[in-house]
Amino acid sequence: MITVYKLLSVLLEYPDKSLVDHWDEVKQLLADPQMITLEDKKVLTEFIDWTSGLSLTQFQAAYVDTFDLNSKHSLYLTFHLFDEQDRDRGPALIELSELYKKTGFEIADGELPDYLPLILEYVATMDDEQSARQFLQQTTQAIDIIATNLEEAKSPYAPLLRLIERHGHLATIAA
Repeated sequence: MITVYKLLSVLLEYPDKSLVDHWDEVKQLLADPQMITLEDKKVLTEFIDWTSGLSLTQFQAAYVDTFDLNSKHSLYLTFHLFDEQDRDRGPALIELSELYKKTGFEIADGELPDYLPLILEYVATMDDEQSARQFLQQTTQAIDIIATNLEEAKSPYAPLLRLIERHGHLATIAA
């Protein structure tokens, strides 16, 4: 199940030719019932079907329109939890950076630690599903805000955020 987080990380990054060139591999991954639940498969397959109908340029334009031109859809989670001038945002970012360092996870130069694709990449490195879900549980408030905003915009990205949110909520059920 950890693989689903890596896949979500890739799908929420700016799309490039490499991603489009590997759609067949992604679809094969989705065909493996040991790698993904049926519910997750449905959400991911619908998203991939949508993107498959777009050229790379259209896919990139949709991404930019969705995430780069509308701050309500920002994938930087603390943006949704703190006011822009809130002094608590900096310490939250530092705390997350320190957690990554402590576990040996490296952040690409210039990326903020609260960037959702980066968080998903980190979660994909965790040893077990329960730990991953417990970590994601801490993100559900911000993810709900983003997902709601994406739903209001009728964005095909909204179900991906709801899928992540659901995984975070599953930690509560399993506890």
